[in-house]
Amino acid sequence: MLVDEEQAYRAVLAKDARFDGHFILAVRTTGIYCRPSCPAITPKRRNVAFYPTSAAAQSAGFRACRRCLPDAVPGSPEWNLRADLAARAMRLISDGVVERAGVAGLAAQLGYSVRQLNRVLTAELGAGPLALARAHRAHAARILIELSDLSFSDIAFAAGFASIRQFNDTVRAVFASTPGELRAGGGRRSGPAASGGGRITLRLPVRTPFDGAGVLDFLGRRAIPGVESISEGSYGRTLRLPHGPATAWLTPDDGHVRCVLRLTEVRDLASAVSRLRRLLDLDADPQAVDEALGADPALAESVRAVPGIRVPGAVDGDELVVRALLGQQISAPAARTAGGRLCAELGSPLADPDGELTTLFPTAADIAAGGAEVLRGPQRRINAIVGVCAALADGSVATHFGREPAELRAELLALPGIGPWTADYVLMRVLGAPDVLLSTDLMVRRGAGLLGLPDTQGGLDARGEPWRPWRSYAGMHLWRATA
Repeated sequence: MLVDEEQAYRAVLAKDARFDGHFILAVRTTGIYCRPSCPAITPKRRNVAFYPTSAAAQSAGFRACRRCLPDAVPGSPEWNLRADLAARAMRLISDGVVERAGVAGLAAQLGYSVRQLNRVLTAELGAGPLALARAHRAHAARILIELSDLSFSDIAFAAGFASIRQFNDTVRAVFASTPGELRAGGGRRSGPAASGGGRITLRLPVRTPFDGAGVLDFLGRRAIPGVESISEGSYGRTLRLPHGPATAWLTPDDGHVRCVLRLTEVRDLASAVSRLRRLLDLDADPQAVDEALGADPALAESVRAVPGIRVPGAVDGDELVVRALLGQQISAPAARTAGGRLCAELGSPLADPDGELTTLFPTAADIAAGGAEVLRGPQRRINAIVGVCAALADGSVATHFGREPAELRAELLALPGIGPWTADYVLMRVLGAPDVLLSTDLMVRRGAGLLGLPDTQGGLDARGEPWRPWRSYAGMHLWRATA
């Protein structure tokens, strides 16, 4: 946990919603676990225990509170703040790797043995990878049971269960209720997730304040026609998911983001939600970021003007690498034009377009095979992009969310055509690294100058030391200043 137990109990006494997702409160006398802000009467200190995850509480024999829905909160910001094995494993578990590849597949992606992985996760998080994945499935199932009209069989597979029986058994064990009882008691809470016409609508919880308009502006300025679209306060994009293509429309709302998904297979629901949450940086801790950056007089006015600033992430690591390469040393509009041409030539058209969303971003293999004929510009730059895509396609370099930042950075820098700016930009957006200051970026340095900060790389690096561990967010304020 990010706080010790005494701090945690004080947060529970205050019903402080800022700590929801940071830790779990378990009540020994009732056998339930809650979020810190649960409105129920606060139990005595001697009757409570604290756990870092819902899975740990479930493994200890506690069931989820029906009143406060402890799992229906933004994820812990700790998984992006930390870069150790436990944090990287949690990112991949939330993306559904255990359901698709098993614990052995998860361990292989992380570069550890199954035994090592089990030992570390149990010690750090109070539960092994199977229990953590089970808790993730149970949460996804409950949300869909109570807030959608999907059949229980569709919900079971959407949440990642291998069978209806496994789904029923897990729901009973975790929530002490059958799926039918949960649905009857759910009452279609406000902001229901509904299904119809092949679409699923969800509310994605977010910690406030949330600069949703700023995130959409950032993504919109870089949106590639056919792959992405900005329309009336909503951002849409195509997704290449494990079981088929999908489209998503995201609209910031009061305390949440409205998400409309159209999936090829409902099994991809959890993976889609995980990637979209990372794209919008919904699991960030904005109050911690704003408090730290607002203490600097040079940034204080920007923090007051734009509370809850976010660092936009990525839905696909390979795609982000290619887009970063396309954007090297050119403007965002020029990079958007280059990306549009690349997608028009090598992208995969959707069989059933969703409005302006018509095309999937090309795979690294597609670009490695055909990029030389499609890309424009200096031959050295074309060769670099094609070469990098070849390394991504053959697995020499992997860009999944579970990579260790220093290792991925070293691998990227070893590829011809990738310099420090590109490598750091990938770490910031693909891995959600919170402490990356792109001091070589022209617009970042220009924004620094406008705010009265040093506008040289060395000067900005030195001046930005007090912003740790939130220098990525400071960089977003500097970018914003140039607008």
